[in-house]
Amino acid sequence: MSSRNIQEFLIRCKASLEDGVGEWGLYIVVFLVAFSAFGLGRLSALEAAQPPVSVKMAPTLALPQGMYPGGQYVASRTGTVYYYPWCAGGQNIAPDKQLWFATEAAAKAAGYAPAKNCKGME
Repeated sequence: MSSRNIQEFLIRCKASLEDGVGEWGLYIVVFLVAFSAFGLGRLSALEAAQPPVSVKMAPTLALPQGMYPGGQYVASRTGTVYYYPWCAGGQNIAPDKQLWFATEAAAKAAGYAPAKNCKGME
């Protein structure tokens, strides 16, 4: 096809659209096509929709704690190991049995060894 044939075809298409639809008809057709495409898109999204996720207050595992007043390391008066205060073993020591150390060297000097089940202890 030559470029002249393509141009003649486009001119005939445009003339038939103007005769058949008119100025307002073209606007209506464009609006209906856009509205239909939007509606079909929404329908396809509804098929794959999952139930909404609701966010509720999560239960707290433990009460929030501030700074530990006794020091950086805690040991039991009757035990042989020391812990970080946030380790499970350190939290299970009864308050009247707790022995606090400011440094790791002080805990070792008192004869205590680091706990093996407390992460970060060596």
